[in-house]
Amino acid sequence: MTPLSRRLYAIAALVLAAVIFVALNIAVDATVTTARLDLTQNHTFTLAKGTRNIIADIREPIHFNFYFSRKTAQNYAQVSNYAGRVRDLLREYQALSHGKIILREVDPEPYSEQEDEATADGLTGAPTDSGDMVYFGLLGTNSIDGREVIPFFNQERENYLEYDITSMLYRLSEPKKPKLAVISSLPLDTGLGGMAAMMQGGGQPFLIYQELAKSYDTQMLDPSFTSIPAGVDVLMIVHPPELGQAQSYAIDQFVLKGGRALVFVDPYSELSQAGGQGSGPVSSNLPQLFKAWGIAYNPDKVIADPTLAQRVQTSDPRNPVASYPAWLHLGPDNFDTGDQITATLQSLNLASAGALGHARGATTDFTPLVSSSKDAGLLDAAEVRFNPRPQDLISSIPPQGGGPYAIAARISGPARTAYPNGAATAPGSAPQVKGARNINVVVMADSDIFDDRFWVHVEDAFGKKVAAPFADNAAFVINAVENLTGSDDLISLRTRATNDRPFTVVKKLQADAQAQYQQEADALQTRLTDIENRLRALQQGGPANGQADNSTSLTPQQQAAIAQAKRDLSDTRAQLRDVQHNLRSKIDRLGTILALINIWLVPLLVFLSAVGLWLVRRQRRARAVPL
Repeated sequence: MTPLSRRLYAIAALVLAAVIFVALNIAVDATVTTARLDLTQNHTFTLAKGTRNIIADIREPIHFNFYFSRKTAQNYAQVSNYAGRVRDLLREYQALSHGKIILREVDPEPYSEQEDEATADGLTGAPTDSGDMVYFGLLGTNSIDGREVIPFFNQERENYLEYDITSMLYRLSEPKKPKLAVISSLPLDTGLGGMAAMMQGGGQPFLIYQELAKSYDTQMLDPSFTSIPAGVDVLMIVHPPELGQAQSYAIDQFVLKGGRALVFVDPYSELSQAGGQGSGPVSSNLPQLFKAWGIAYNPDKVIADPTLAQRVQTSDPRNPVASYPAWLHLGPDNFDTGDQITATLQSLNLASAGALGHARGATTDFTPLVSSSKDAGLLDAAEVRFNPRPQDLISSIPPQGGGPYAIAARISGPARTAYPNGAATAPGSAPQVKGARNINVVVMADSDIFDDRFWVHVEDAFGKKVAAPFADNAAFVINAVENLTGSDDLISLRTRATNDRPFTVVKKLQADAQAQYQQEADALQTRLTDIENRLRALQQGGPANGQADNSTSLTPQQQAAIAQAKRDLSDTRAQLRDVQHNLRSKIDRLGTILALINIWLVPLLVFLSAVGLWLVRRQRRARAVPL
């Protein structure tokens, strides 16, 4: 074969390959519209098993109206691309439902009947530069006039896209809501301002409570309750007030009769003291019930963990950001991956949490769900409350730690009643149920998990409030309720939504550096204060006749002492600056290394691969040359 024919053959092969590539792309795009290869670590773009289960359980047709202003939004590439993803996802739902999900796509053009329809269906329009509105939302309906609306697909919730659609589908396919009863001293259903502020438009329920109210028939029990209402599926107790014997007995009997309970107690509930109210109890406990359930808990002790400490702003100008060990940022290593509630949680933010343990001689099984690190220690709750200085709390933690401590746990197995003689209202009477073979209780020693500021940003998007979570606090609570009601399908969606990838090495360096240098910094700060006081006393210690404070009114010895004090002051400040600089040096070095890796390593690997490939080809050509 001549060189010319070989060249023509190569060109023809390239042209043919290009034609086949284009044809294959057209064919795949037309026939396999929902297929995709998901290489993300958490399989973010693959429909979860929970979604598939919910779709398979649909008994009556569900109608989805997907509204997107295609023509109006064509100049907004980001919105159009996101709409394409939503459309593909909805088509995948439709394909998996075998006709049970009926999808209708609507393009609400300006001044059209479709635009009026979108507005009537509760969608929110986003204004454009031209004044036209972009509609981008979803209406779901069922056969019994149930309606669910996503007013606008905000990209701040893109990680929660599958959960939002599947939870809508679940509510439409399961119109009868499970019943959730709540006992709490916190204003979960009204917000910090209470009912008065809510009626005036100044308050709203906490977001976790709002999420629960969407999926459950939620009932706040009156503080004077003496029985749990019939038909309650789950009893949720959140930082309860001090309960009377009759109330504790009602809870005891509910659990022993097979009722499920989710309990949040707290050694120091910062949420109860928030907003300047301080109306609720500072701490909470269920001593008789915990004893019967085999739970050890000290309401006077708070976990302080330098490894999991959140970074907070301080009022100290010399150390404006510090690690606060009473506020914990927990990651996957702190969760039980074998339990459905916590298996795929990414992060939790807790404040002033307590420690749970398995009581000696307990008949129940105690399974930790959320735990601190091994470096954690227990501090007096009063110290955390009245002296919340980060450096003081870190200094109070025992050097050897004492953890890990269980913060949340599942309690199961056989249990006996806490009231063998019956209720206080009927002394001497036997309890209705004396024991149970298997109780089902989940307990967490923290109530600040409900505080919105620890887990979610609320933003205004075109007149609608959009919640953008940055931690899985809501996921833990709702997962626990769903698990206790026996519904696990939504859990796999919600808990994988937050792609929190904490810099664990950086956090460890921060904790180690602060522990290493904080004591030295405190000593230097004390010395600096003493020198400043001594210098002030020398400068004000002139003649007793009240003459002005200047160098001519001071003796040579006083002037020499002032000069020495100023030198000591300058040296001490320099040493303090060096110590504060050392607090950041390791982290800065790590940041430089990470930046070099990100900026140079990948290009260098590509370059070396190209050089290696060139050398291999060169050697092959050299071998192919005839002698």
